[in-house]
Amino acid sequence: MKDPLSRQTITVVRRMDKTPLLTHFKDLGLPEPILRAVAAQGHETPTPIQAKVIPLMLQGRDVVGIAQTGTGKTASFVLPVLTYAFVDDEKPDRKHCKFLIITPTRELATQITETIQVSRRFIAASVHTIVGGAKMGPQVKALARGVDVIVATPGRLMDHMAQGTLVLDQVRAVVLDEADQMMDLGFLPAIQKIVKALPPKRQTVLMSATMPPAIRALADQFLNDPAEISVAPQSQPIDRIEQTVIHGPADEKRENLLRVLADKKAKSTIIFTRTKRGADRLEKFLKAEGHEAAAIHGDKAHGQRERALRKFKQGDVTVLVATDIAARGIDIDGVSHVVNFELPNVPESYVHRIGRTARAGASGVAVSLVAADELKHLRAIEKVIGQKIDAIGDVPQEIHKAKPRRGGRPQGKPRNASGAKPGAPKSGRPQRNRRNKPSSNNRSGPRSQRNKSAA
Repeated sequence: MKDPLSRQTITVVRRMDKTPLLTHFKDLGLPEPILRAVAAQGHETPTPIQAKVIPLMLQGRDVVGIAQTGTGKTASFVLPVLTYAFVDDEKPDRKHCKFLIITPTRELATQITETIQVSRRFIAASVHTIVGGAKMGPQVKALARGVDVIVATPGRLMDHMAQGTLVLDQVRAVVLDEADQMMDLGFLPAIQKIVKALPPKRQTVLMSATMPPAIRALADQFLNDPAEISVAPQSQPIDRIEQTVIHGPADEKRENLLRVLADKKAKSTIIFTRTKRGADRLEKFLKAEGHEAAAIHGDKAHGQRERALRKFKQGDVTVLVATDIAARGIDIDGVSHVVNFELPNVPESYVHRIGRTARAGASGVAVSLVAADELKHLRAIEKVIGQKIDAIGDVPQEIHKAKPRRGGRPQGKPRNASGAKPGAPKSGRPQRNRRNKPSSNNRSGPRSQRNKSAA
């Protein structure tokens, strides 16, 4: 049988993003069963990322695809993968797969699998999801038979490789979806091991909404003369989102959040926090205030996260509190508001957060609650998106942490009029040495609590 990834025939210009867009799926080279699957979902015209990536993948090229959230990136690689499975109908060997899709989160893996399942009634292709938090038994059983397409998160994929329940030496194409997020969040060592286990002759596709230069340099080690596709300015937020910043002290954020949620237009809201513990605390607070809220983050069991998302989609939960690790996996139409309870440390993450609203042609609102110590993050975000965000409230003075001089006291440390540090004894009598003196005010408790809350 002809290799579906053959590179024999067509020479492709590297910068495909300057070529005219194909306006019909039938012009992209997809086989008839795949076209029927697309038509059954009500799609007629491919999005720009689909029109450019699909032909390249069908020609066997390695691809780096960059496009805004909500522009159809998933279908741009799922349709070629299904085409490969249709053309090459040979059953995979036991404990092997032919096509591998890797994502950073369980939610995103589940949604990609659902997209594939919609088309499976038109072609005979097997697909299975391999994610952490789910039972190993059903996964091992499915892999034992061999699977055409595996959609996996890196950690659980490594578990199966280590146990010998999955072998990757027959993979013909691998897709790294949200590639920058996987590498930036510490998945790079796992991705390197996974890629090393793949056969040298393969197709590699990296898809993402952003691709910062440092991450792009890391991605080069996985690619062979890739075609680079960018259908929108990198990290540019969706124009239909109304963005606002509310300045105020950190201890007023909860009250400001309640005011945002009191807006009658805030019918379905996602709130982002920096930490898992912070998400749990905010969920508890919102429930006490009468809001139907749920939290999802990395410490939640797979079933808990699925139930929370299902209730949010159905409208039983109107407020979803999430951390950044879950941002890429929330693909839900109808989200009216996104609230950044805390700004992300990585400015590109802001783009992914606000991209949860204004989907499927709708408009949306993104509100960020910004304290003085977050101003540096706000400036970095505005630099990335290329615009200044409208603000409500007085802009506070930014907090600057004192940096210690070499061999001396920290710069900016205040002293009193006599030149001594505040609180120093006024007389020349030395202070009592309290280093070994027992104290009822034990510091270990508060320090432990501070470390625990920051985890």
